[in-house]
Amino acid sequence: VQLQASGGGLVQPGGSLTLACVASGTIFSINTMRWYRQAPGKQRELVAVISSGGATNYANSVKDRFTISRDNAKNTMYLHMNSLKPEDSAVYLCNAEIRTHYTGNFWGQGTQVTVSS
Repeated sequence: VQLQASGGGLVQPGGSLTLACVASGTIFSINTMRWYRQAPGKQRELVAVISSGGATNYANSVKDRFTISRDNAKNTMYLHMNSLKPEDSAVYLCNAEIRTHYTGNFWGQGTQVTVSS
């Protein structure tokens, strides 16, 4: 099983980006999926969570600006980011609890988001 994150890039303050995280391999089911971010010199921060049923939760710092969603048929999770701020700059990593031949916690490789004018 692999998780592949994509969609990062350079965006101006106030702009928008959408990240995607695709799970591939032998997958029987995907439970909770999460987006984290890590900026240089800072601890990894949980940004958003979505359950298998679609329930969501957000860090206070991104609430009302970011939206997490998933397409179970495509084994894909998204993070729609609006009103981006320089402090949102970080490597964004996806994480998922996946039932394959066992149940494990899997990480993607991360995608860089830079918010700068």
